[in-house]
Amino acid sequence: MEIIRSFIRSVAASLDSPTIPWKNLIIGFAIAEYGLESYLSYRQYQVLKRKTIPPQLKNEIDQKTFDKSQAYGRAKYKYGLVTGLWNQVKSIAVIRYDGYAKLWAITGLWLARWTGNTGIALFEPSTSWYNGTIAHSILWAFTFSFIETIIGLPCSYYHHFVLEETYGFNKQTLGLWLTDLVKSQALGLVLGVPIGSAFLYIIDWAGENFYLYIWLFTLALQLTAVTVYPILIVPLFNKLTPLPPGDLRDRVHALANKLQFPLGELQVIDGSKRSSHSNAYFTGLPWKKKIVIYDTLIEKSEVKEVEAILAHELGHWSMGHTMQLLGISASHLFLIFMLFSVFVSNKSLYEAFGFFTEKPTIIGFILFNEVLSPTDALVKLGMNIWTRRMEFQADKFSLDQGYANELASSLIKLQIQNLSSMDADWAYSSYNYSHPILTERLRAIGWTSERKVGGAGGAKADGKGEGHKEL
Repeated sequence: MEIIRSFIRSVAASLDSPTIPWKNLIIGFAIAEYGLESYLSYRQYQVLKRKTIPPQLKNEIDQKTFDKSQAYGRAKYKYGLVTGLWNQVKSIAVIRYDGYAKLWAITGLWLARWTGNTGIALFEPSTSWYNGTIAHSILWAFTFSFIETIIGLPCSYYHHFVLEETYGFNKQTLGLWLTDLVKSQALGLVLGVPIGSAFLYIIDWAGENFYLYIWLFTLALQLTAVTVYPILIVPLFNKLTPLPPGDLRDRVHALANKLQFPLGELQVIDGSKRSSHSNAYFTGLPWKKKIVIYDTLIEKSEVKEVEAILAHELGHWSMGHTMQLLGISASHLFLIFMLFSVFVSNKSLYEAFGFFTEKPTIIGFILFNEVLSPTDALVKLGMNIWTRRMEFQADKFSLDQGYANELASSLIKLQIQNLSSMDADWAYSSYNYSHPILTERLRAIGWTSERKVGGAGGAKADGKGEGHKEL
C-alpha cells in the first residue's frame, strides 16, 4: 500500500504544474471527441440515405417499412447534430469563461444568506454541516443540474412531441411529461443529497486512501440500487402488474424452471403510456429475480416470440454475463477513483478554472473526468466489443433452447416496431452500438426465411421461417 501511495504522490507532484495548459487541453479533448463522433455519425448518415434493403432482409421487410426506418434514422441524426453542437458550444463556454467558479461563488452567497453567515466561511471549511464545504458542494451540484435541465427543456420537448410523435412512438401527454420532470428532480434531490454528502465526506475523512473506501461505497450503492430501483423507483413512473394467467405465463414459468432461474415475480409494465417501443428485462437479487415485460411487446408479438426474447435474456443470466459486467465495472471504477486521487489536490488544475482559494472535491472530480475524456472512446469501444460478444452468445443460447425461428422473427419485428436502423456503417456501429446490428445477428443464427415477418405496421405473423442452419 505504501508503494502505491508513494507512486500516487510522485505522479500528483509532477502533474501539479502551472505550465500545464489544463483549460486548453480539456477544450482540445472535447473538440477532438466531438469531431470523431461527428465524423462517425456522418458515415452512418450516408448509410441511412440508401434506398436498397440489405440482402439479409430483402425477403423479410417491405420497402415501405425500410424507407420509414431510414427516414427515422435520418431524423434522429439531424436532431443529434443540432443538440450535439449546442451541447458542445455550451460546455466549451462554461469551461472557457470559468462557469464552474462563477456558479460556486453565487451558490456560496446564497448559502451565506440562508444560514446567516457573513461570508467568511465561504472560502474555508466550516464545522457546521449546513454552511460547510459539503453543503456548498451539494447546493452547487443541484443548481448546476437544474440549470442544465431548464436549458435542455426545448430539446426534450422537441424529441418527444415532434420527432417521436412524427413516427408514431410518443404516447406521453404534456402533463405526463411535466410530471415525470418534477418527479425526476424531486427524486434526484431526495437521493442525491445523502449520497452526494456521503461521497464527499468519505473522501475528506479517508485522506490519501480515499479511493479504496469510495470504491467500496460505490459498489455497495450499486448493489443496493439493484434491489431498490425495481421496488421503489420504477413504480413512481410506471404501473407494474402481474402477468395474467395464460399460455405466456405458463411458458415463461416452464422456461424459468427448466433453466433453474430463480423467478420470483413475472410482471407487465405499462410502457405504452409513454412510447410504443418494446422491451423486456430481468432484475433482482441472485436468489430472487423479477422478469418485466413491456405491454407493447406482448401486444405486437406471438407468445413464442416473447418466449424467445426472454430465453435470450435468461441466456445472459445463465452464462454469467451480468456478473462479468459487474466485475468489469467494479475494476473500472477502482481505476477511476485511484486516478482521481492523483488530481484531487492539483492546485494548478483548480486555478486554471478560477479556483484560487478553494479546491472543492466535487469540482475536482468533474475536471478530472474532463481530463480523462480521451480514454472514454477506448473504454467505450472495448466495452462494445465485449457486450457484442455476449449478445451473440445469448442469441446462441436462445437458439439452443429451440427458438431459432422465433428468435429471428422476434428480432425482425422489434426492429420494425422500433424503426431501428436496418444497417450500419462498420466504424459507427463499432463505436456506438453495444449490440450487433440485425443483419449480423440473423447471419449468426443462420436465418434463411423467405417470407415476410412483418410490414410497416408491425402486424403479427406466424414466425415460421423456411429454414435454419445450426451454428
